[in-house]
Amino acid sequence: MPSNSAPLVVKLGGSLHASPALADWLAALKACRLPLTLVPGGGPFADAVRAAQPAMRYDDETAHAMAVLAMEQYALALASRDSALALAASFDAIEAAHAQRRVALWRAGAMVADAQDIAPGWDVTSDSLAAWLARKTGARALLLIKSVDVGDGAPLSEIIRRGVVDPALPDYLDGTPLFIAGPSSLPHAAARLADGAPPGAAVAIFPTRKSA
Repeated sequence: MPSNSAPLVVKLGGSLHASPALADWLAALKACRLPLTLVPGGGPFADAVRAAQPAMRYDDETAHAMAVLAMEQYALALASRDSALALAASFDAIEAAHAQRRVALWRAGAMVADAQDIAPGWDVTSDSLAAWLARKTGARALLLIKSVDVGDGAPLSEIIRRGVVDPALPDYLDGTPLFIAGPSSLPHAAARLADGAPPGAAVAIFPTRKSA
């Protein structure tokens, strides 16, 4: 059971990088009264890794490492536009940002490279990495901010089938409550976060868990 001081981990979709909604989501997230850790997607930087792979013929493990660096590029871009976002490349740095009442903006590279329980490959995107971080930090919930909506109580298996999240996500959640917020959640997001509640649709997780 997460403690009252347990953080909320939020993954901000890379698909929002060129959307006017990006600024609105960042403003809403800063209204959160909980300790908050923000996980950036890969955005156009990860798209470049995918596009170059057939011509350069690097393997999926290398592509995964490059995609994690793409997340760092997105993190640097976000940090440059808002001083409330504190870049954090370790668990200690995340806790320090929270102690300063700042949003911890995850630089994933070193922590993912050191992790023995993350399978490198395209099935493990920033969605699953955010779930991994949420579990490791004892987060109260994981919120995925997407450019599409899902229905409240929708099964994770269906959301995976639609391609909204990556197929490895159930293996990394390990019981962490999951919410997905799309465009319809944005108008009320700041108020929800100020009340200490994630915006968006609650997702039915447990029927989708894979057996060990």
